[in-house]
Amino acid sequence: MTKHAGIQRRTILGAAAAAASLTSIGIRRAQAAEVVKIGLPVAVTGPLGGIGAQMKRACEFCAKQVNAKGGLLGKQIELVSEDTAGNPATTVRKAQEMVERDGVRLITCIVASNEALAVVPKLAEWNAIFVSGDNGDGRLTGESLVPNFFRPNTSGPMGTRAVALWVRGSKLTKFYGLGMDYAWGHNSMDVFQDECRKAGKEFLGAVFSPTGTKDFSTYITKIRQSGADACFLVLSGDDNNAFLAQAKQYRLGDKVQLLTELVDEMSLLATGDAAEGLIGGSRYTPTYNIPENNAYVAAWEAEYKRKPQMFEGDQYQSCVVLQAGIEKAGSFDTDKIRAALEGLKLTSVKGPLEMRACDHQGEQQGFVVKVGKLPGASQVTPNVIETYPANKITPACKQMTYAD
Repeated sequence: MTKHAGIQRRTILGAAAAAASLTSIGIRRAQAAEVVKIGLPVAVTGPLGGIGAQMKRACEFCAKQVNAKGGLLGKQIELVSEDTAGNPATTVRKAQEMVERDGVRLITCIVASNEALAVVPKLAEWNAIFVSGDNGDGRLTGESLVPNFFRPNTSGPMGTRAVALWVRGSKLTKFYGLGMDYAWGHNSMDVFQDECRKAGKEFLGAVFSPTGTKDFSTYITKIRQSGADACFLVLSGDDNNAFLAQAKQYRLGDKVQLLTELVDEMSLLATGDAAEGLIGGSRYTPTYNIPENNAYVAAWEAEYKRKPQMFEGDQYQSCVVLQAGIEKAGSFDTDKIRAALEGLKLTSVKGPLEMRACDHQGEQQGFVVKVGKLPGASQVTPNVIETYPANKITPACKQMTYAD
């Protein structure tokens, strides 16, 4: 082969490789243009992994529904999921990777409030919208509010308020508290203490357990010794399951009425009769009889052969709100979506909802349930005993407490 021929061959091969590379880039860009990516930095391992699994399942179900109907503004939804294990620093890192690597500008499905509080200061830098599906800390729509954060789910103060309104009409007078030792636990306990004061009830004190606590015997002893006739719990996930099982062993419920901000079916399945008699708030109940919820429950049962549980219903509503905001905006532009979400009104699985423009909190009604067995049932279920309208449980703009 002559030197000239060798040069010519290398030139042709180089041009072919460059053309192939450009074609590959073009294909990837065309494929990217056909999808909209939604980031799920979600804890699926660790103490909150059970909750995260529910929330992720709800996102997958909603995306499947939307994609089957032609997608979102003509684009198929692609979920980008990473396990955070419930660690705030890991959550920030995983979310940033989604933004930089995958071009994600829409985020949901973060489980813990301390994870959410770590993420929200970065949203402007990322030019991303974060729609909460579970985070309860009141500060997220209060002192820590940023323009690109929205909370369609019931906040911790709102769940606590519903229980407190029920307490006002009860004969219970002395209260003690046990909460998880992080943002949500302290925030909700502060609200409950304030509500007790306004209702003329006596709040005797509270203790806080580290996330991942397995032995609650010392906490149960403190509750029994407090002299309270009721104990307000701010627990979730494995911590909640461990406490309820041990409280049953110590027969705590025989002496003290157990109240909780959240009653979720996952804990009921794990603890069974140990949860019987528990009274608390519920962010979502599958038995709520309206067309929107009935359709959702029927579709969910067809897919999973069971009814949706609380965190699944709560996260699903947030997915519906995000979808409605994008469709109202007619765009995936962050600024346009933010403007569309502010003041958005719709009726979803929990009834009427308004995304308040002043603090991005979703105004919605609240449920109080009691755990028990319905006639003929073999398992305990949460049964609605009171429903409160949105204007009774939603605090004033950017507030975590209530005037009345």
